Amino acid sequence: MITAFILIIMKSGDENKVIEKLKTDPRVKEVYKVCGEYDVIVKIEVEGISGLNDFRDKVLRKIREAVMSETLIATSYGWER
Repeated sequence: MITAFILIIMKSGDENKVIEKLKTDPRVKEVYKVCGEYDVIVKIEVEGISGLNDFRDKVLRKIREAVMSETLIATSYGWER
């Protein structure tokens, strides 16, 4: 199982539309609107690199409102309250 965080920059004002699209996919575990360079951060859980590629190709790249994204793969468990 791979946990990844995807940081997305999108067209202005489209955050809610993108969040609604992302929420329909069961691999999406959390979605946040954020302040700063990125507009939305998404936490996903997928089965291996092939699952990450599948999410990128079938979900992320089909979101027209997304201008750019960066994917960060978690390499170890951190800390959770």
